[in-house]
Amino acid sequence: MTQYVGAIDQGTTGTRFMVFDHEGQVVANAYEQHEQIYPNPGWVEHDPIEIWENTKQVVLDGLADAGLEASQLEALGITNQRETTIVWDRDSGKPVHNALVWQDRRTTDRVEEIQEAGKVEEIREKTGLECDAYFSATKTEWILDNAEPLKMQSSRGGDLRERAREGELIMGTIDSWLIHNLTGNHITDVTNASRTMLYNIREMEWDDELLDEFDVPREMVPEVRPSSDDDYYGHTDADGFLGEEVPVAGALGDQQAALFGQTCFDKGDAKNTYGTGAFYLMNTGEEAVASDNGLLTTVGFQMSGEPVQYALEGSIFIAGAAIEFLEDIDLINNAAQTAELARSVDSTDGVYMVPAFTGLGAPHWDGRARGTIVGMTRGTSKEHIVRATLESIAYQTRDLAEAMEADSGVEMTSLRVDGGAVKNNFLCQLQSDIIQTDIVRPEVDETTALGSAYAAGLAVGYWDTVDELRDNWQVDHEFSPEKEQEEVDKLYDRWDDAVDRSRDWAQEEA
Repeated sequence: MTQYVGAIDQGTTGTRFMVFDHEGQVVANAYEQHEQIYPNPGWVEHDPIEIWENTKQVVLDGLADAGLEASQLEALGITNQRETTIVWDRDSGKPVHNALVWQDRRTTDRVEEIQEAGKVEEIREKTGLECDAYFSATKTEWILDNAEPLKMQSSRGGDLRERAREGELIMGTIDSWLIHNLTGNHITDVTNASRTMLYNIREMEWDDELLDEFDVPREMVPEVRPSSDDDYYGHTDADGFLGEEVPVAGALGDQQAALFGQTCFDKGDAKNTYGTGAFYLMNTGEEAVASDNGLLTTVGFQMSGEPVQYALEGSIFIAGAAIEFLEDIDLINNAAQTAELARSVDSTDGVYMVPAFTGLGAPHWDGRARGTIVGMTRGTSKEHIVRATLESIAYQTRDLAEAMEADSGVEMTSLRVDGGAVKNNFLCQLQSDIIQTDIVRPEVDETTALGSAYAAGLAVGYWDTVDELRDNWQVDHEFSPEKEQEEVDKLYDRWDDAVDRSRDWAQEEA
């Protein structure tokens, strides 16, 4: 029987299971959405139990649809929405609260407290991250402080922190939650650890001072392993839902998985993923390059027995989600319509849309910014607003591209792109014009799942070298600039003005 590698891609809006063959081609694909929970303005939660149930379902559905047996899986890789945080009971496996999603802003006040205490530089130095509600540290702290009234009928009473100190409660990002449910082991990989704001990316270990700052007991945090691990994270249970012992051997946070799936293995290689948010990463090799321009320094990936590869990252909180917003308010029926509507007008007629629905990420870092549309007149039509929304995704990416070149000193010649939104040719062409560089879209655009499959497959010897993976990478389409630099620069200057209008808007939030 032919052997394959499976990938669980647990994203912000749903869970996907994909199976890949040796050429990196898709053999099976199943998807299930999960509920988005908004208890208050700016708060976003997921139900971890629903995510685990959906994960089991898509794995079984994917195998069944493709007529595959679980025994044909040589390994499983995991990729996940990063920073989203769960605290759960080690023995019962029950979460003490819903997961706090990376977009959740409820800890903004706490972040401002840290900023006022002058601790931002120290945190950036150790973790490579901006001090922001985006990361897991303040989320874990919040759950430990606030989940008590919502206790999930735990048979044991006791203060949550006390239970955490005694090793009864553990925390983790979604990769850890899935690895624990699949294998029984409490493990994360270096890329996910690097997004918690509790992990020192220079020393490559959990940082005692940061654990103290956020009062997260060391007993709670998972063991940190390479992204592609020859020792494996564990095996699925032969008596479990798969009925087979399959090695779980690779994990990467979704953006790092896309970097890996796009075969950005060399210093200077860069990719941008257009999903719910958009995430631009550049491999900086074995050097953790500090940013002077509002970018994050993060772990790119680590293979077994090899040094860590670092990356510079720009995080845009809202990209594809801005298109979903247009659907939510009935301006469009589906995402595919946006290209046709945007093409039907020559320009936005001076309209700019800043999709700061959950604040602004890199390079602005304003948790109190909010979504803004400026420049409207009575002549403004739906088409102008749709076009302005697509342009906002491209402008935000140019913000990052300029910061990336300034920090790295590397001039970009082409950008590899992936994610749901790049199926839109109009957006890809727009992106090429606005950043004045070639945009390259690969044949397999589900590169996050592919990257985690590659990591797991390398660990078990399904692929021997990264050169085999480079050979798999094929171009689907290349877009080159069609507009003049001068014309684009003028439009981009006004984008800056629109961003200024959106800043510091949310003064009081629950």
